[in-house]
Amino acid sequence: MERAVGIVVVSGTGTEIGKTVVTAAVAAVATAAGRSVAVLKPAQTGVGPDERGDADEVVRLSGAAASAELGRFPEPLAPGTAARRAGLAPVGPGEVAEAARKLAAGHDLVLVEGAGGLLVRFDEEGGTLADAAALLGAPVLVVAPAGLGTLNSTALTAEALRARGIAQLGVVIGSWPAAPDLAARCNLADLPEAAGAPLLGAVPEGSGALPPAEFRTAAGGWLAPSLGGTWDAESFARTHAEPYGG
Repeated sequence: MERAVGIVVVSGTGTEIGKTVVTAAVAAVATAAGRSVAVLKPAQTGVGPDERGDADEVVRLSGAAASAELGRFPEPLAPGTAARRAGLAPVGPGEVAEAARKLAAGHDLVLVEGAGGLLVRFDEEGGTLADAAALLGAPVLVVAPAGLGTLNSTALTAEALRARGIAQLGVVIGSWPAAPDLAARCNLADLPEAAGAPLLGAVPEGSGALPPAEFRTAAGGWLAPSLGGTWDAESFARTHAEPYGG
């Protein structure tokens, strides 16, 4: 397997957890550093033909150079199910890998944003985002929620990646609450252990509603240096972690 150069797959541990905003933050930081960034959304579900999709939103927030979709299906379902119900051709892992490689030929960084979790079915053959990442030899950045229940879904995602020999860059919290509860605070220490990978950022809730200029200015403070930012996991944990005994 030839390792992809300049391609990162972004997968959530579930849906509606801030994956698009994290993708936008990574794109914004890379763009600000002078890199040409393209965003690929293999399968966009739950969006009509004239509505703005996730890849469009990443470009709007980040100023990324380009975006592409391979399939758009109107119902908010798993891509394979949504394609079948719409009577449209699904998007398979091979198509995703081919499109990502083409974009990588003309851009410094390609961000492939999945739909939902890592193993959501894309087609009738059971192809998944994990299969596309494996074909590309690309690492996966995992986006997880902050609160109760995230440790299990993060550990399962990490286990699935390891079983397939796919590298995990780390975990970013997709929506850090303004008033974090006990579970969220404790998870700052526990998420890296569950993932077997470092915590690489925490995006504040509501960040996707910021004006693009403000979003781009702030994005670097939400992401760790390995993603081009200045966020520090230890400092963040000291500020937010719950002391023993409450």
